[in-house]
Order: sequence, then C-alpha cells, then structure tokens
Amino acid sequence: MRRRSDYPNQRRGKFRIWPLIIFGLIFVYYQISYTKTVPMTGRSQLVDISMEQERALGLSSYKEMLGQVSVVPGGPEVERIRSIGKRIAAVTDSEGYDWEFNLIRSNDANAFALPGGKVAVYTGILPVAQNDDGLAAVMGHEIAHAIARHGAERMTQNKLAQMGSLAVGMSVGDMDIQTRRMVMAAFGLGTQYGLMFPFSRKHESEADYMGLMFLARACFDPTEAPKLWERMEQVSQGKRPPEFLSTHPSPATRIQQFEQWMPEALKVRQEHCG
Repeated sequence: MRRRSDYPNQRRGKFRIWPLIIFGLIFVYYQISYTKTVPMTGRSQLVDISMEQERALGLSSYKEMLGQVSVVPGGPEVERIRSIGKRIAAVTDSEGYDWEFNLIRSNDANAFALPGGKVAVYTGILPVAQNDDGLAAVMGHEIAHAIARHGAERMTQNKLAQMGSLAVGMSVGDMDIQTRRMVMAAFGLGTQYGLMFPFSRKHESEADYMGLMFLARACFDPTEAPKLWERMEQVSQGKRPPEFLSTHPSPATRIQQFEQWMPEALKVRQEHCG
C-alpha cells in the first residue's frame, strides 16, 4: 500500500490570503477612525473606546481590585499620597478625570493607575520613595499613564492582536496540524516580543517623561526621579528579566532617560515655580 506522502501531487492544503487582506483592511480602518494624539508628547495612538467607556471600565476594575486587597482607611500616609496626587493632577490640564488616590497595604514596591484617574500606591514603595519628591515621581508616572490613555490603547492593541491571530489561523486552516501549530506559535511569539512588549516599554518611557514634567510643574524636585530609580534598582537586584523580555525598561535605561530630560524638567520647574 502506498502512503499518502508517496503521491507527489497530493497537496497538504493551501495558504489562504483573503483573511490577511480582510485584517489589513480592518487595520487601515482603525488607523483612519481611531487615531488619537497623546497630550504633551504628540505621539499617535489607536484607541477605539470613548472616554466615557474608559472611565466606566476603570471605575469597575478599581472597585473590584480594592475589594480584594487591604486598603489603608486613613492616617498621615494616606493624606500624604492624596495631597501629592491632587497637587500633580491639578497641573496636568486634563478634563474629564475623576481622580482618586488610595494606599494599599502590601510589601510590593509598586503603584498602578487605571483608566479614568484611579490610582493606588502600595505601602512597600514608601520606604523606596523616601520623601515627597520621590513619591511625586512615582505618582506623576501613574497619573501620566491615565492621561495618556495607555490602558485604553493596550485594550485596542490586544483586540487587533486577537484579530490578527484569527486571520493567520484562518489563512493556515487547511494546512497540516504541525504546520499550523508552528505558524501560530511563531505569530504568538512575534506579537508578544516584537510588538506588545516594545509597546509596553514605550508606554512606560512616555509615562516617565510626562510624569517628570508634571511633577516639575507642581514644584516638586525632578532630580529625585533618577535617584528613585537608583534605589529601585537596588531593591530589585537580580529579580528583573532582561529588558527585551520585559514590559518595562530597565532601571539603567530609565535613569539614562531621566538625565536626558532633566534640563527640560528643570526649565519647566523654573517657569512654573520661580
């Protein structure tokens, strides 16, 4: 009996081009219909949800997350982060944000922002921040994430990545299972390490820049920002993956960028604070 592979003219399945063409047309439509501009930096971004939808999603996620952690109900540290957060938010020239700042009891040296202006700081980062200027660097960064609509942009990117994955899957749908698996694995890795991770690092650097300018406008000391990341590097020594495998720039990269932006930040502080 002859095997299937013994027939030279036996085809294992065609590659379909039309799903990729449709995805390309959808991508062009997104470029035309959903291109926005990030305040301050002027970078073009794709965001396919409205500010109202974004605020509703952020508020819902924020309430759900706060219900799962230990929120510090009050006290000097809570008043401190709220005072710093409001002071920075006041100089961002942003409208439509319902700012809320909370302190979460956790050993993690971290903070986060959700769409619409919902910000939380972990108690574990307070010793690393050391002072109000260091804490302003942390909170300015998170406030910048909200104003730049990075959360909504990531949702749009994920949606397009899923559409792209579906298109590729349909294109190789007639091929043998091993080929399909190889193609989909290559697409997944390429999307993650070639698109999503670099975009995430770009978001972090953009938030670093915007946050630095915000804290300078609010009359905090911008020179504390690179010092903060020197301390962060000491805290995370040996715990970070290589930069190209990470969603965040390395502390060394961030320190270098802060030093490049520092003359501008000092000029901004001088203009706003004398």
